Amino acid sequence: MEFVTVLLAAMALIVVVTLIKAVRIVPQQRQDVVERLGRYKRTLNPGLNLLVPFVDAVRTKVDMREQVVSFPPQPVITSDNLVVSIDTVLYFKVIDSARATYEISNFLQAIEQLTVTTLRNVIGSLDLERALTSREEINRHLSGVLDETTGRWGIKVTRVEIKAIEPPPSIRDSMEKQMRAERDRRAAILNAEGHKQSQILTAEGEKQAAVLRADGDRQARILQAEGQAKAIRTVFDAIHQANPSQKVLAYQYLQALPQIANGTANKVWIVPAELTKALEGMGGALGGLSQMAGDAPAPEAAATASEVEREAAEAARAATAAAQQIHDEVRVAEAQATGGNSPQGLPAPEPVSPASLLGDPAQRHERA
Repeated sequence: MEFVTVLLAAMALIVVVTLIKAVRIVPQQRQDVVERLGRYKRTLNPGLNLLVPFVDAVRTKVDMREQVVSFPPQPVITSDNLVVSIDTVLYFKVIDSARATYEISNFLQAIEQLTVTTLRNVIGSLDLERALTSREEINRHLSGVLDETTGRWGIKVTRVEIKAIEPPPSIRDSMEKQMRAERDRRAAILNAEGHKQSQILTAEGEKQAAVLRADGDRQARILQAEGQAKAIRTVFDAIHQANPSQKVLAYQYLQALPQIANGTANKVWIVPAELTKALEGMGGALGGLSQMAGDAPAPEAAATASEVEREAAEAARAATAAAQQIHDEVRVAEAQATGGNSPQGLPAPEPVSPASLLGDPAQRHERA
């Protein structure tokens, strides 16, 4: 009985082990490579799979997810004989687990060595400055070479990135000085350009201001001239419409005579002996001008003739008094100049009445 019990227990154990060997559960995003008696049989996909116990065996378990590998810095010599250290990052995924298992023994190490050699070939054809500024070009070249080579291994290289390019310390110092000098040069150029633009804008502003001031002055002078012309035209039209008489013209002359005598620029006055006759001749000349222009007084001006005559008489008396005063001052000056002797140059003027200046022009011509 004991023997039978041990036999049954051994058979049960064999059955359990057989079931364990026959059933294989594969998780998602993983493939198992199965060999039968040492030869590739098939690839197990995710899920429940059955195997032949003690005949089929799982060779490798391949992760089908995209993987990231960062390679250590590699020294690379550029075309200008400078040694730089380059760090790379590789993104890849397995697309055929059987080929990744049987075509190459260690695909990760193979990818690393292929990346290093390809990177040295690419960087060796570039100088340092171009290598620092051509990362995109280097990445595309690496991706093309690695994808073409690893395709037969059942591996897809999705992306290659250069993480850092480290030149020697002396080269870094030189580059920093060069960049600092370049920035200073650009700053000086920008400052000069700004000063130039400022000067140009200032000159343009002054030019426009001068043009506007000149135009304003011209417009002001034109308007002033037009105003003066209009005023003269208005006075001229008013004189012709009023048709002033000879007495009014004599009155205006007598009003202006004291203002001429009181001028600050008049230093010496020479008064003729026949001053009254000169005044009569002046009045006659003005009367002749008024007759040439039509000296017939307007009907509406006759009403104020008496008032004008009174004002003219007063003005004539004032002019006579001013002339007598000037004549006396001249005689005193001559007396002082001759040492008390009586002057012989200027006779005393004859007295003239205001009525004689404002009388008939024919009578003034007869007296003359």
